Order: sequence, then structure tokens, then C-alpha cells
Amino acid sequence: MSASIIDGKKLASDLRLEIANRAAALKAEKNVTPGLAVILIGENPASVSYVTAKEKACQEAGIASFPFHFPATITQDELIAKINELNRDPAVHGILVQLPLPKGFSDKAVINAIAPEKDVDGFTPVNVGKMLIDEECFLPCTPHGIIKLIETTGMETAGKHVVVMGRSNIVGKPVAVLLSRKGEGANATVTLCHTGTPDASVYTKTADIVIVATGKPNTLTGDMLKSGAVVIDVGVNRVVDPSKPKGYALCGDADFASCSEVASAITPVPGGVGPMTITMLLWNTVESAERAARN
Repeated sequence: MSASIIDGKKLASDLRLEIANRAAALKAEKNVTPGLAVILIGENPASVSYVTAKEKACQEAGIASFPFHFPATITQDELIAKINELNRDPAVHGILVQLPLPKGFSDKAVINAIAPEKDVDGFTPVNVGKMLIDEECFLPCTPHGIIKLIETTGMETAGKHVVVMGRSNIVGKPVAVLLSRKGEGANATVTLCHTGTPDASVYTKTADIVIVATGKPNTLTGDMLKSGAVVIDVGVNRVVDPSKPKGYALCGDADFASCSEVASAITPVPGGVGPMTITMLLWNTVESAERAARN
């Protein structure tokens, strides 16, 4: 068997067109332009790159981008004061604080300062709690993107066994919750494996869908899969590769070569889950603007 490739770039492109159309309609009908404030502290190269990509994506989707780049010398109190200011700004519909924050900052205190109605990352306790009890909320971007990717495979999740490898608050836990909820695109039986699981293969070998988000290459290999399973690889790892111009190559948490021989469908790295994360951030920002326009 040779797995089909789940094209995250194509899905992201299609969804961004839909997002742009919604943003344009909001502007035409309500004279409201969706706005996203992105806060970056310091000069972490990866963070700078992510923020630049988000600003470009906003521009292409017709979303106003409000970038705030502060030196690492800013205090936590000053940062929270800025967030409170943005909470009150009607032109700002979403607030994103780029993580990781410098040493000495409390991620929880900073994230909790964001008004839940502008928490387009879906990280605040209010939105996480609403997700757990299935109330309207902003879904966390990567898990929401994963759900969209699974939908493109045509595999019905209801009644299926899904194994999630990794229990982070950003991916593992929320995607397990989303897939176990009642309703379309969910209703699965979910097993959550982690570093305390003695032998994850006991569970992955019976899974119809495996989502691997551990941050470690080769966490999932072909011999751990049931024939025909769908594999969603969330990981992005740098591995030394002298043949590459930069001296390294990107790989996921799954061994792509062996898994693609057993799976029916698999996400590549890069080009799978990655493009969906920013896309769902834009989705949430437009949704926030639509909600604000209704109130």
C-alpha cells in the first residue's frame, strides 16, 4: 500500500479564500474590517518568522494586522497593560501573544489577560472550558486544523478508534476532546498516549486514525500501524542532513517512509498540518469580527 498525501497547503488555500470572502462581506455589509493584534517580544528567530508569516496571511485575507514588537526588556506588567488596552479597542477582534515568552514571564498570566472574546488562539481557561462542555467558543487552531484535514480523507470519525500521541495543552489534549464530542466530525473513541504509556503500539495497532504530536522524530513507525490507518503528523523537527543547503532537513514525529507503506493517507512535513494552524487563526479572527458585528 502507498498512502495518499493529505495536502494541507491545498486545503489551507481553499479555506483562506473562504475567509477572505467572509472578511470582504463583513466590510461591505457592516463596514467592519476584521483586525488581529500580534504581540512579539524579543528577537527569537523562529518567533519573528512566524509573526511575519501571520502578518502576510492577514494581508492576503483582507484582515487588518496590528503588530506590536517589544524589546525583551519590557516587563510583564507593561505587557498586560498593553493587552488590556487592546481588549478595549473595537478595531481589534483577535489578540495573539507569540510564545514562548522570555524568561521571567508567566505564560498563564499573560494569556489569561486576553479577553475570551478576543482569544483567537483558544488558549484562555474560558474558551478551553467552553470547548469541554461543547459551548460556542474559539477552537484552538492546530486541533481545529487537524479536524479539517481528517475530513478531507473521507474517513468518518464516528465510531472509529483514534489514538492521540502527546498530551500537550496546545494539541494533544484539545484534539482528543474535539474528536470525542458528540456531533459531525467527531463521536470517535479516543485513546490518549503519552510518556507514561508503557507501549503505545498496543493502542496504535488498533487505531483507525493516529495523530502524533510528541516533538520527537520516529515516535510512530509503520510497524505500529493497522493497515489502512490515517496518520496526522503534527511534529516539525530539524534533523542533521549535510546534503541540504542549510545542513538540516525537516521531518515530523512519524517515520514517513515506513508509515506511508501501511497507512491509507498521511500528512507530509512540511505541507501538512503546518499551513492549517495560521489558517484557523484567520478563521477565528473573522469569526470574532462577525460576532462583534452582531452585537
